[in-house]
Amino acid sequence: MTGRLSGKIAIITGSSSGLGRAIAVSFAQEGAQVCCVDLYATLRNHVDPVTGKADSYHNRSSAGQPTHELLKSEHGGDHIFVSADCTKADDVEAAVKKCAEHFGRLDIMCNNAGISVESTHSKVTRIHETSEDDYDKTMAINTKGVFLGCKYAIGQMLKQEKVFESRGWIINTASVQGYVGYYGTPSYCASKGAVVQLTRQIALDYGPDRIHCNALCPGFLKTAMTQNLQNDPELLRATNAAHPLGGMGVPEDVARAAVFLASDDVRWITGVPLPVDGGFLCQ
Repeated sequence: MTGRLSGKIAIITGSSSGLGRAIAVSFAQEGAQVCCVDLYATLRNHVDPVTGKADSYHNRSSAGQPTHELLKSEHGGDHIFVSADCTKADDVEAAVKKCAEHFGRLDIMCNNAGISVESTHSKVTRIHETSEDDYDKTMAINTKGVFLGCKYAIGQMLKQEKVFESRGWIINTASVQGYVGYYGTPSYCASKGAVVQLTRQIALDYGPDRIHCNALCPGFLKTAMTQNLQNDPELLRATNAAHPLGGMGVPEDVARAAVFLASDDVRWITGVPLPVDGGFLCQ
């Protein structure tokens, strides 16, 4: 590794599993100290044994080290875990405060926590079959969570001493479904489209403060969230075929792009929803 993030302090929400965990590992490899934020420290269970679909994010596995412990054991440095519900302002504010108190500052905010309630259902649901609860839960975590993360992280970045050329780096996890629609995911598409637009708006407001705000727009990754695709041979073939660069990706593919967006290489880049999608949007 090149130490591209040496000296930087990062918060990563949704860090216990999937993409968040991969980003945390990549950041630590590049020299960042990481404050891992999630509801639970342990990894998410992948498959609901009854439905064969993605399991609830509340169900956790006993296998594997918690992310902050993994970072310490494999990459050294000081890394901590903070339990927080990213839909609650008090929790997010407290997480940012704890990070700043422990490390002295906050340089990178990676608003990655997200869910796809639709992926846990036993059948595809269109909007007339989608419950209000599913929509509200999705928007609360995927969109309000990003809003709160930006709100409190930027507040911290503005008041602390500026030690780098830029004052801060915000990375919001959106999706290719923030660009285009996808079957049976009305709540998810709405939430990720909102993240794309919020990212652009924040980039406008805080560019003069030298705070970068960009979004990751992953294609379909092999994570707990996509078990409904991975466990259906026909759907898996179709999903792989929709990604010209060899099928579904893995979280590490997107984590590499997150390192770029958190680095000094984005000196003149802000407000960009960056597809990391194996060519999915080419079609």
